[in-house]
Amino acid sequence: MKVVVTGGAGFIGANLCRALGERPEISEVVAIDDLSTGSQSNLEGTTAKLIEGTILDPQLLDEVVGGAHAIVHLAARPSVPRSIADPFASHDANATGTVRVLEAARRADQPLVIVASSSSVYGANPTLPKREDLAPMPLSPYAASKLATESYALAYQHSFGLPVLAFRFFNVFGPLQAAGHAYAAVVPSFVSAALEGRPLTIHGDGTQSRDFTFVDSVTAVLADAVIRRVAHDGPVNLAFGTRTDLLSVVGLLEELLGRELPVEHTDPRPGDVKHSQADSTLLRSLFPAIEPVDLREGLRRTVGWFMTLR
Repeated sequence: MKVVVTGGAGFIGANLCRALGERPEISEVVAIDDLSTGSQSNLEGTTAKLIEGTILDPQLLDEVVGGAHAIVHLAARPSVPRSIADPFASHDANATGTVRVLEAARRADQPLVIVASSSSVYGANPTLPKREDLAPMPLSPYAASKLATESYALAYQHSFGLPVLAFRFFNVFGPLQAAGHAYAAVVPSFVSAALEGRPLTIHGDGTQSRDFTFVDSVTAVLADAVIRRVAHDGPVNLAFGTRTDLLSVVGLLEELLGRELPVEHTDPRPGDVKHSQADSTLLRSLFPAIEPVDLREGLRRTVGWFMTLR
């Protein structure tokens, strides 16, 4: 069984390649990545074959996806602030790139296509927890591009019979997630700052909450979906219904590190939502065997990985 992972040298992609390589049902894992945000070193110790290139290249995609049982499409230009700084680049990578992948799949032998959307598509919709049938209300170009990602995938399923599964990711964190740049996610930013003795920067008052999901929980779901060839006719939240505010994350890190961590508050960022929490009913019905890693344990493993870099 051959599996192609776009964005396979990135944070989630490389963790997925490692998880797929450990499954006896899967004989070949191919990662395609332009290395704009990913790194070849992320794939060290995996059996994945890295093809360096862009998903915007149809010829390359045809060469890579031939004979694939499944494509897990993770390649994207991440980050709400980055999309506000350059909306077109986010659209090109996230929306147009998804159509390129879907067209390549359509030219191939109907592989399952799993695409990564985002909880950010819910945007200004205040209802909690977030159910998949809520009206999307994107607040940023990134969120709009991710809504386009899932919409195109589902449209291809309805129009062309291509089996697809569109996941809405919620604040995934864990080993290999980069810190130390302007668009870094909150958990790696906190952990990196804590280990380096710098104040932890919080945009806003810290009461904003998220459904943090450890990357191993995500890759377990993705691998199971690939092997069982799970498709669905609508988007699926990929999170487990937890809700933790940023000040509580700081508290957990203080417990794990055994010391108080200084915090620095700045202005809220444009495009960020105040609260996010998944309704996990549909996910659990499709993947009843998956047990998620809890936040404290996920943070412990993340801190451990960051310590190996020092």
